[in-house]
Amino acid sequence: MEYLMTYGWAILIIAVVLAALFQLGVFNSTNFAPKAPPGACQVFRPNGPGSTSFINLEGVCSGELPQFVGNFNGASSTVITVGTQSDLNIAGPLTVAGWANPSAVENGAIYDQNSCNSQYELFFDTTPNGNMRVANTNNYYTASHFYPVNEWVFVVGTFDGSYVRLYLNAALVGGPTAFSGSVNGHSGGTGYIGELPGCGYNFNGMIADVQIYNTSLSANDVTALYDEGIGGAPIDLQNLVGWWPLNGNANDYSGNNNNGVPTGVTFVSNWYSGYTPP
Repeated sequence: MEYLMTYGWAILIIAVVLAALFQLGVFNSTNFAPKAPPGACQVFRPNGPGSTSFINLEGVCSGELPQFVGNFNGASSTVITVGTQSDLNIAGPLTVAGWANPSAVENGAIYDQNSCNSQYELFFDTTPNGNMRVANTNNYYTASHFYPVNEWVFVVGTFDGSYVRLYLNAALVGGPTAFSGSVNGHSGGTGYIGELPGCGYNFNGMIADVQIYNTSLSANDVTALYDEGIGGAPIDLQNLVGWWPLNGNANDYSGNNNNGVPTGVTFVSNWYSGYTPP
């Protein structure tokens, strides 16, 4: 008893410090895992952007965790613009995938092609929570599901020419929702990561490993991507049109040169909290 009365305050302080360190993720094993530097893995297209012959992955593509992720503050000026390249203007089947960690239940786009009333987009909404939308002129179809806050999730939206589907952590949570016609209702336009311009859908939180395909990935493909984790490489190189790991920059590592221009976006290294490897 005398010992506890004498040193109890020290034990209490140590306990508080340990609890704080645990809360900050200091003891998270993710902190000690190997980290891939920016550009560690990329797609090589020997015949140039847009070609599909003899393409392959180059570098360290074993799914190591990224050193950085993109941090978006929800403001209208926080966005990565990825240009107006024609290969992003997909008219048929497509897949949009990315890891995201929302800071709040707010409207926020992971990816959008051609601003409000867009060709296609993958975004979080407030009511209902977690939508994937594809557009044909001013019509849109939605698959929705609740999404968690302050937690990393893998979100995938697909359109196979007939149905829209939404996956959360590889589980089908929305759809199939019937959709007829082309998603290319607004031809051309600019691609955006973290913003749906004109609609106020500015993402608040962190985004990583955004991938776009001009095909609808199967459920097995989505599971394979999820199992790779947040540092995973694309799995269908023939149909890959854009890949932005956001690991320290906004470059497109798909080999199609759709490099992004960040505005107000920071790339942070202390992103591990809320991430659980698949």
